[in-house]
Amino acid sequence: MEVKRDILWRVYLCFIGMALFGVAILGRVIYIQQFQGAYWRDQAKQQQQRFIEIDADRGTIYSEGGDMLSASIPFFDIYIDFAADGLREKNGKRFRENIDSLSISLAALFNDKNAAAYKKELQQQYQKNSRYYLLKKNISFEQYKTLRAFPLVRQGKNRSGFIAEVKNKRMTPFGLLANRTIGLSREYIDSDGKIKNSNVGLEHTYDEALKGESGKRLVRYIAGGVYVPVEGYEIEPEQGKDIVTTIDVNIQDIAENALLRMMEENEAAHGSCIVMEVKTGKIKAMANLGRRPDGSYWEDMNYAITASEPGSTFKLATMLALLEDKYITLNDQVNLEKGVWKVARRTVYDSERHMRTNVTAKQAFEYSSNVGMAKLTWSHYANNPDKFINHLKKLHFNELSGIDLAGETTPIVKNQKSKTWSATTLPWMSFGYEVLVSPLQTLMLYNAVANGGKMMKPYLVNEIKHSGIAIKQNSPQVVEARIGSEETIRQLQECLKGVCAEPGGTGYSLFKTAPYKAAGKTGTALVADGKRGYADHIYQSSFAGYFPADDPKYSCIVVIKNKPFAKKYYGGSVAGPVFKEIADRLYALNVDEDRNRPAYAIQPDSAAYRYAGAAADMKNILAALQMHYTDSSGKSEYNRMRNVNYRSVMESITVDKDQMPDVKGMGLKDALFLLENKNVKVIAKGRGKVSAQSVEAGAPLAKGQTVRVELN
Repeated sequence: MEVKRDILWRVYLCFIGMALFGVAILGRVIYIQQFQGAYWRDQAKQQQQRFIEIDADRGTIYSEGGDMLSASIPFFDIYIDFAADGLREKNGKRFRENIDSLSISLAALFNDKNAAAYKKELQQQYQKNSRYYLLKKNISFEQYKTLRAFPLVRQGKNRSGFIAEVKNKRMTPFGLLANRTIGLSREYIDSDGKIKNSNVGLEHTYDEALKGESGKRLVRYIAGGVYVPVEGYEIEPEQGKDIVTTIDVNIQDIAENALLRMMEENEAAHGSCIVMEVKTGKIKAMANLGRRPDGSYWEDMNYAITASEPGSTFKLATMLALLEDKYITLNDQVNLEKGVWKVARRTVYDSERHMRTNVTAKQAFEYSSNVGMAKLTWSHYANNPDKFINHLKKLHFNELSGIDLAGETTPIVKNQKSKTWSATTLPWMSFGYEVLVSPLQTLMLYNAVANGGKMMKPYLVNEIKHSGIAIKQNSPQVVEARIGSEETIRQLQECLKGVCAEPGGTGYSLFKTAPYKAAGKTGTALVADGKRGYADHIYQSSFAGYFPADDPKYSCIVVIKNKPFAKKYYGGSVAGPVFKEIADRLYALNVDEDRNRPAYAIQPDSAAYRYAGAAADMKNILAALQMHYTDSSGKSEYNRMRNVNYRSVMESITVDKDQMPDVKGMGLKDALFLLENKNVKVIAKGRGKVSAQSVEAGAPLAKGQTVRVELN
């Protein structure tokens, strides 16, 4: 009995323990369900669902004439949700009825496999009940439009299971043209595995305006780490703003091709060319070409805003200082010492050996004599170098130009406190050595002389637009109201004309037969090649000036860095012909414009108008009529055109599910197609275009609802 009681006691004890354990589990379950249920359900959702960022359509960069220089082109990834209710209902009847015709259409569109292979692929994925199957990647907008009309696909996402995911790729329609100035797009993959772009040029400077506001989309993760969008949980992104540049496509093409031809002929390392509008400071063209390992050229670096020793084009600043301080007149004599002069234990050489001795200061400039400039500067500023340097500061050579481009390198203008200042720094500065300035800064000086002494700030962007409306406009800015007296500027203009018009001038042979007068200056600078120094005899050739000389419209600078031991390296024979070709072609263009300009001015039409309809149809009509318009519609299927500040602006029409669209301005065909696809009944009255609608745009629509539209 004792043993039996002992066994029973143990059994009862185990039973009670198990009962208590069961009650504890049951209590915990009830507690979790009743008190922590919401928390754990939310945690589960967070594991399965999350918001992802939707990139906005990036704004477009336009030339001054309205040509697209950089635009986002849509590409589409096509997925199929084979578990879609519409595809599975009635035991897959809709899928079976359409698979043959769909397979034939896909084979004809993509031409990568036959219809039988497509049918087999679709059937296999249907049997597997694949949730987000990638059918095609990176198809074009034209292919996507064709695909939407295919059997089954045209029945909509819910019935067909077809899902299109759009992504944009940045394209430059003009290819190489101003590519570095507009901005290169370098792709990289971010921490979320998304492809992003790193930009330079205008794309970088105006990135905040161009990129727009990102949207958000709720997605649900399924097997394999693939996610599918959750219907109805989406915040639409806001399209980026458009940038209208000062670039003229024709001038850019002329400048770039002229530069490229010379660089290919001379096998140059790199070069740049800038064309500026004299009165405003607008950059009409900016070309930057660098030689690649295979011998071809590409816009790789922005050499136009990279500081280097300018060489003899800097002599214009030296002449300005001497004339402004009244130390010399153009007729004062200077001994060129036959092109060789010693100062402070160093020797100054003219670029070409000659036998000239006494010449006027003007002739010394025209002959581009290093000895002449160094002797004049040394004799008048050796005891007070700061007076000379202050002139350079007034010309803003010691600071950035302020152009709206990132990456401008800092210029260097030495003074007596500089660590590398020596007894020969001043005379060497007079002819463009021991000073670092960019081609753009040099051009600002020449442009100021052409502009009567008024120095303009260079700029590349005219305005920023949102939906075709200008929200910010840039206007010409004066950097220095007068860089010198009227007399000084007149004498400088005379010197620059002499370079191109007087026998012996370094630009005379270029322009002696030209039908117009030019003003400019050649430059040839020996430049260092890294650790090798000057041993490789690498020369930088340059030409800066403006045209026509009597009524300047454009200023221009060409700078080319030649290969080692190049046979042709003088500024007048390398950079000069590029300048001449640009000037010739722009002169011819302006002559043609003047000849064809009507004797009366056409007044802009201020009448208000409003048209709307299918985007593709509207664009086809506008193209056929050769009408100019500003396109801010993006990828919208339906667009509206209206008059804004005397300009025709095309905007997108938002078409949301279960909401009334704005059909005013549409023809009856487009209005009926759009509304009847929303399963509403349409009653139309009148002829012409829709002038009124009974349901306001954006109001909710119910299936079978009646909508009245009045046509004018």
